[in-house]
Amino acid sequence: MTYLQHLEELRRRIIVSAIALISAWIVCWLLAWDILAIMKKPAGNLVLNYMSPMEPFLVRFKLALFGAILLAMPVILFEILGFVSPALKRKEKRYTLGVMAMIIAFFAIGIIFGYKVIMPPGIRWLMGVAGTQMNPVMSASAYVNFIGWFMLGLGLSFETPMFIWALIALKVITPEQLQKQWRWAVLIILVTASIITPDWSPVTMTLVAIPMLILYLFCIVLGKLTVASQRRREKVEAEAEEAASA
Repeated sequence: MTYLQHLEELRRRIIVSAIALISAWIVCWLLAWDILAIMKKPAGNLVLNYMSPMEPFLVRFKLALFGAILLAMPVILFEILGFVSPALKRKEKRYTLGVMAMIIAFFAIGIIFGYKVIMPPGIRWLMGVAGTQMNPVMSASAYVNFIGWFMLGLGLSFETPMFIWALIALKVITPEQLQKQWRWAVLIILVTASIITPDWSPVTMTLVAIPMLILYLFCIVLGKLTVASQRRREKVEAEAEEAASA
């Protein structure tokens, strides 16, 4: 393809992604208050308030945008992979759909884990700090920002196996290096857990850190399998070249 043909292909895929995002935004705008009701469940019987005439509109816009990104993510990823796929080898193309499915799956698992396991005790602990000295007057915009950014951060943190697997597949790092540096990995995981956890209580930090440690071990196992597969493939290709040259 020529340079202009590449630009035309990129433009077409951006348009498809934009249509998917706008369509998902419209759907989520219509269902915004249902989405808010789902997001309020971890906080129990919390009553949300708005502080300005613009806030209900802004809250609904944020809810629609947050939901649209989640709904349109598979289409956007498919368009990105479709654009770069001509540069991939035939063997690499076979893995693109599997990689995309794993990226979406890990992201969804992270969000569900945060919603079901971390948020309920985290919000209860944070609001319990006030005791009987304060009553909550929770801004709807502040609450949506709080829970939305937390779940997004946890969803992205669950993408760690795919990122490390890509580094191993590209031979930037090795599984043996990951195994040797486990102490640093534990420290980084604990620091990350303390940052993305909505409260700083040891219980919720531990609930975040444990699955991240499991994912790190999963990275090592997946990396060893990837390296072994690469070595077998390289051996077969070398033998084929020797046979061809003979």
